Amino acid sequence: MTETLQVAILAFDDVEALDLAGPYEVFTTAVRMHQRTAAGAAAPFAVYSVARNKSPVRMRAGLQMLPDHGFDDAPAVDVLIVPGGVVDGAMACRATLEWLAHASRSARITASVCTGAFLLAASGVLKGDEAVTTHWEDIADLRGRFPALDVREGVRWVDRGGIVTSAGITAGIDMSLHLVARLAGEPLALRTARQMDFAWTRA
Repeated sequence: MTETLQVAILAFDDVEALDLAGPYEVFTTAVRMHQRTAAGAAAPFAVYSVARNKSPVRMRAGLQMLPDHGFDDAPAVDVLIVPGGVVDGAMACRATLEWLAHASRSARITASVCTGAFLLAASGVLKGDEAVTTHWEDIADLRGRFPALDVREGVRWVDRGGIVTSAGITAGIDMSLHLVARLAGEPLALRTARQMDFAWTRA
């Protein structure tokens, strides 16, 4: 792998902290692990957060963060990660849904964690009878709101090529390691999981 893929992680008020921070940790740790064995080579990933604007985002449990970019100045996206949490506000935000639809069209992979699948469905990124998953507690709600989707239970993630969805919270870490393996090789994903002291569930 010679190119650096731009990994954008959406941030919004009431986002679940680990839905956002888990993938962030995976991709940034993968960069560190790559640099240890390939000094001077291009980093496999450049990771940044994107929100509607650069105002502080308050996560579900109250932790605040400052986004790296707003929708207006976000770089081009190769891998788009959409976390979950309490997504009602984000689903009601036209600017958020429009940006998701726009960014997903040019992204190589669009992935959701937990209830981020609701945002992908509301923005039109998920269409038809695509296989998806979400947090176990929200399976019935996702089926009820978007009955055309093929919502899977009992899986850590569903990989449909350009669209990948994961179950809840820590499943986003498993999915992100899977994406590292897809994009930069399984050895790097394994080194990343070991560095994180994380027992990677690979299916």
